[in-house]
Amino acid sequence: MPHLTLAQVESLAVVAHEGQTDKAGRPYAGHLRAVAEGVRARGGSEEQIAAAWLHDSVEDDALSPEWLESAELPRAVKDMVLALTKRPGEDLESYTGRILAVPGALLVKEADLAHNADPARLAVLDEPTRTRLTAKYATVRRLLGLSAD
Repeated sequence: MPHLTLAQVESLAVVAHEGQTDKAGRPYAGHLRAVAEGVRARGGSEEQIAAAWLHDSVEDDALSPEWLESAELPRAVKDMVLALTKRPGEDLESYTGRILAVPGALLVKEADLAHNADPARLAVLDEPTRTRLTAKYATVRRLLGLSAD
């Protein structure tokens, strides 16, 4: 069976996250688009770009793990999405260790963190949230061995 095209993955992700917003109240698809573009700009593969579009889909209950498993996607895309899916109650060390263990996932997470930590995005949040998220993103970057942007 042929795999879904990038355009099909993008459409699927946008529809799956319809009605969801980011912490600033913006449509969530904007974050997915920014992460996918960030992966592309960092030289990511088509599989990594597909994973970027889907990186929050299971975690945010936009798509089920069963859907992902049966989707017409390369195994590498499914593995990256699952690696990037934070599990309830999971500590950051386990989460980042899984990302580091799955080929291709680190680049997607790097693009995700870059967009999440964008000063323009953080500026619209209240101070306690901005402080908490900035510290969390710095910790994740350190655990992943990524230098500060």
